[in-house]
Amino acid sequence: QVQLVESGGDLVQPGGSLRLSCVVSGRIFSIYAMGWYRQAPGKQRGLVAAITNGGGGFKHYVDSVKGRFTISRDNAKNTVYLQMNSLKPEDTAVYYCNPLNWLTKTPLCDYWGQGTQVTVSS
Repeated sequence: QVQLVESGGDLVQPGGSLRLSCVVSGRIFSIYAMGWYRQAPGKQRGLVAAITNGGGGFKHYVDSVKGRFTISRDNAKNTVYLQMNSLKPEDTAVYYCNPLNWLTKTPLCDYWGQGTQVTVSS
């Protein structure tokens, strides 16, 4: 069974930056496209960014984070990253990673990790 461990969340002021990490174990990491999702209080969890499998040549971002967030992966470390710059209060949420179907942008695993809390506030 795949295991997902997210980290890097913190309290940060508007305009600040954070780098989230997600370590994936239990499968051959490089064969999976990966996604970062977030869930704000009272809202459904939704996709933020995605990266294709292998070398990660293609990336996808939702409009609200384009130009501010960057997804990347290190297959040698079984890790996917989310670099978040110019953070806004509306980015406040619990962030999760999950392998995803690149065509449909839907998560592959029913299991979710514990997530990592990002709070953007002055």
